[in-house]
Amino acid sequence: MNKKKPAAIGLLAVGIAAAVAALYMDITKADNNFRGPLLIIGLTLLIMGIYFFPTRKHRKIINALFLLPLVFTFAVTVLIPFASGIFYSLTDWNGIDYTKFVGFSNYITMFKSMDYLYSLLITVIFTVINMIFVNIFAFSLALLCTSKLKLKGFYQAAYFLPNLIGGIVLGYVWQFIFNKVLTVAIAGSDSMLTDPNLAFVAILIVSTWQYAGYIMMIYVTGLTGVPKDILEASNVDGAGAATTLFKIKMPMIANTFTVCIFLTLVNSFKQFDLNLAITNGAPARVLGDKIIQSTEFLALNIYNTAIGKNKYALGQTKAVVFFVILAIISLTQVSISKKREVEM
Repeated sequence: MNKKKPAAIGLLAVGIAAAVAALYMDITKADNNFRGPLLIIGLTLLIMGIYFFPTRKHRKIINALFLLPLVFTFAVTVLIPFASGIFYSLTDWNGIDYTKFVGFSNYITMFKSMDYLYSLLITVIFTVINMIFVNIFAFSLALLCTSKLKLKGFYQAAYFLPNLIGGIVLGYVWQFIFNKVLTVAIAGSDSMLTDPNLAFVAILIVSTWQYAGYIMMIYVTGLTGVPKDILEASNVDGAGAATTLFKIKMPMIANTFTVCIFLTLVNSFKQFDLNLAITNGAPARVLGDKIIQSTEFLALNIYNTAIGKNKYALGQTKAVVFFVILAIISLTQVSISKKREVEM
């Protein structure tokens, strides 16, 4: 075992030196195409050195090495972009490069912006209402599809079908219905999309219609998993349909409610494609002395700030706050739901 130690230390030293040299060349923007292969060689030697290093905790090192690909992927796709996002939010980044640090001025500008605060408010309202509507409709449809109704498979497929259509396509189809079909069907009426409040309702209707089928399938899985012997025992004891539903089925699928509420909450808060396709933030609303987009949700507001107005640093700042808010709300909801599961 001791004979392996010098070789392992040599691999570690060479690996660290090669990796540091490659990173140095990259940071200094050295004109050397070998820095990429050099970094890979360095990291490979580093891993080999850790693997061959003699220690009593060799088993734990092996376990950590097997987890390395997953940790590396998570770091590359989540942690590094998030850290980069925070960094760029503190600069005057223009989408390509930055010239100076501006501190928290982007955050101050963001919270003083009336359109951002309005977008945050209507996004929260939309999230709450949409989450309630989707879960009520989805659970009702799941009860229908798990009853003794004929053609249950057909109804499940029909309700799930809207979820297979992309949000952009679905949004433009419904935009046509709101603007052309309903205005002809109801003679003399104006399009719902021309009124700020009704345009909000229109997005709510389409979102509920699209997502309820998907959530329904999860509820169907939960309801069909309730043991039949328990349902038969409750029937023998004289429990009615309402008692069976509220006292047996719903408590036994509490974890299903947690999953469905979490999914609808996150999906509603991130609503973008339907918002873009149906209204693109319109119509305008006068708020104080400001003219703002009445149905511009937070994700669309971030997109318009970065892409439409070419303010990438400010858009990135909004994205960072968006992520933090979404993480806090999601974790809080899951924590409360888990405690509720234990109580039930």
